[in-house]
Amino acid sequence: MPDPVSAVLFDLDGTLVRYRRPPDALLQGAFESVGTGQLFPIEAYYDRFDEFAECTDSMAELRRECFAALCSARGHDPGLGRRVADAYAATRDHRNVEYLAGARRVLDQFSEQYSIGIVTNGSRDAQRQKLESAGVATRADTVVFAGHDTPAKPAPEPFSRALDDLGVPPEETIHVGDSVASDVAGANAAGLTSVLLVSDGNETAATDGETADHVIHSLPELRALPWVERL
Repeated sequence: MPDPVSAVLFDLDGTLVRYRRPPDALLQGAFESVGTGQLFPIEAYYDRFDEFAECTDSMAELRRECFAALCSARGHDPGLGRRVADAYAATRDHRNVEYLAGARRVLDQFSEQYSIGIVTNGSRDAQRQKLESAGVATRADTVVFAGHDTPAKPAPEPFSRALDDLGVPPEETIHVGDSVASDVAGANAAGLTSVLLVSDGNETAATDGETADHVIHSLPELRALPWVERL
């Protein structure tokens, strides 16, 4: 018999919601608006996001400092990176998000059966807009802004904070996310059961010695896992 489950934690970006306008298109447009070619790819921004999340207080500040560092590392004026970040911010609406396929229904069903937590890396101001716009905030019993309330994932602290808020032990908790490096590694470190969502060509089920307990390719597949009572 699988262990009983009392709570389900979810990552936010790429797990429950995504931007309607892809970030790579916004970045390309931002470079064009300041009159330069694309000096770094969107993946470089993602690679250093968590580094700047822990030392900045807003998404705008995070992006400005990250873009400045990315430009500087490539031999360009860091001020150019900040101008690109400002151009990016002028067209990014954090409320313009949509649920991934099946995510709204899964969240609605699970919120009737389990305590729900959101554990997300990212700036509090931007993440709150996404949560409120999509209606995720009304379905969650707690939200942890990792990198602000606690160290960023994959540190175990954000998961522990969510468990404390919900009053449940790790062995009765599942975490669902789309990143091996932050979601799976962090959940494993905190003693939770980890579920990796692999979609749109994202990461495989194991890397750097971290392996997910379960792998799914869409959120509705959660309902078929052995710990889920039939919904």
